[in-house]
Amino acid sequence: EVQLQASGGGLVQAGGSLRLSCAASGFTFDDYTTCWFRRAPGKEREGVSCISSDDGSTYYADSVEGRFTISSDNAKNTVYLQMNSVNPEDTAVYYCAAGSGLASVIEALLTGAGMDYWGKGTQVTVSS
Repeated sequence: EVQLQASGGGLVQAGGSLRLSCAASGFTFDDYTTCWFRRAPGKEREGVSCISSDDGSTYYADSVEGRFTISSDNAKNTVYLQMNSVNPEDTAVYYCAAGSGLASVIEALLTGAGMDYWGKGTQVTVSS
């Protein structure tokens, strides 16, 4: 059974850090581009970051560039999102998703297109 499990969310103060994990079962991340998305209350889903399966290139939304870092550990079949200098606008449910054979990682980041598998989210709450 294919599963993506996101974890690591919680309550953090503004300016603090948090690391989210996305563990896969039933498939390996080697062949899949993996992305993080988030949905804040009352807002549409937003692409946060992706890491390409082709060459490990990373992509970030402007809102998190320079503060968040996506990485993968293929041995653990896990993708991480290191969140630094968080602010209340980062409060959201964070989801990880994976897709293969993408035409465009940027399109995937912007729209979620091409994602084959989606995990259940993990709540991140940033207090001011």
